[in-house]
Amino acid sequence: MRLDAIDRRILTELQQDGRMTNQALAERVGLSPTPCLRRVRILEGAGVIRSYVAVVDQKAVDLPVSVFISIKLERQREEDLDRFAAAVARWPEVMECYLMTGQRDYLLRVVCADLPAYERFLKDKLTKHDGLASIESSFALTQVKHTNVLPIG
Repeated sequence: MRLDAIDRRILTELQQDGRMTNQALAERVGLSPTPCLRRVRILEGAGVIRSYVAVVDQKAVDLPVSVFISIKLERQREEDLDRFAAAVARWPEVMECYLMTGQRDYLLRVVCADLPAYERFLKDKLTKHDGLASIESSFALTQVKHTNVLPIG
């Protein structure tokens, strides 16, 4: 789908406030409500807008620890990659997981309440997965920047 300038303005506004009324959105992007809503529905139908969510502060829900984990698999065969990806999808502590180039195969961001909670995740889930060659964990000290807003404008 090719996005024009109005589509990009709609997406920029909705990324800032996904609960904005169609009326307010239309005013901000310079459309009347009906064509604005039509464009939003097209963006949703095309999968450009995947969902609407509430962004929850992880510290406010007692999950202040972020751990970045680099994973190296013993083998990089497709079935091994798929099996690891399927396992990660079942673990709610994993907020993000990327298949990487370079020295490591995967990079995960895991959230947990504290060091004992991370140790439980490591022992009960991650290390029980067959085919891991190495696991390297790095604990985030301070979050310098976090955004869900893509620079599409």
